[in-house]
Amino acid sequence: MHDLDRTLKRMAVPPDGRSPSAARAAPPQYSLRQVLGVWALAALPMAVLAWLVTPALADRLSGPAAWPKALLACLTVGLMWQGVVVLVLLRREIGPLHWGAVKDALWLRPPRSPGTGRIGGRLWWVLVPAILVVGIEQLLPSLPVPAGRDLGVLLRSSEGHDFLSGNWPWFAAIVVMAVFNTILGEELLFRGLLLPRMHGVFGRADWLANGVLFAAYHLHMPWAIPKILLDSLALAYPARRYTSAWLAIIVHSLQSVLIVAASLALVLH
Repeated sequence: MHDLDRTLKRMAVPPDGRSPSAARAAPPQYSLRQVLGVWALAALPMAVLAWLVTPALADRLSGPAAWPKALLACLTVGLMWQGVVVLVLLRREIGPLHWGAVKDALWLRPPRSPGTGRIGGRLWWVLVPAILVVGIEQLLPSLPVPAGRDLGVLLRSSEGHDFLSGNWPWFAAIVVMAVFNTILGEELLFRGLLLPRMHGVFGRADWLANGVLFAAYHLHMPWAIPKILLDSLALAYPARRYTSAWLAIIVHSLQSVLIVAASLALVLH
């Protein structure tokens, strides 16, 4: 009888509906202070780099492309820093960074149905509505952007064309920035590290809180925060529902692919 009781306890499903094995594999939950601390580690350096370091660096550089060079370099450094933050915090949490442990800790795995437990397959089609939402967001009106602050506008300008024409080293810098923007930086930190660890504080609204934090993180470009909020919710919800950061990474990376492609066209011009 006692053996039967012990067996039933091991088979019991936790209150949140996960299986015992899934509960054991779940990442530890952050406190509100820890969540905000990680947010600050991402947001504040980017703001300092964009608003203080970029003008100072541009003054030290020569040539008509001094400003885009300074802005691109500073944003890239800030995004690379976020990748470092993820690695350091993850190393403290799980120890040696073996791929098997890393992919579970950062939700770098195919989408899993919360109802049936099915993995991958047709679940990847959830990318389609997420992409549509992000595409619609691009059509919405934007707040005025300070001169020289929108890297996309800079690249489309005659100054940007002259800067990138045949400029392979700076094209490589744009590729590095794109990789850390959507794979090794922003998305890895917000959807890979933070989102799985916010349920303890925010419960079922963890994806909503994650989306708000990601939008508010953009202190380096505050004029874009209202539009980014819509994007962020479209990224955070499917990532949370299907416990897969890849969904957010793929959708967000489409923007980076367009930027890299447009930059390559200018380099080859």
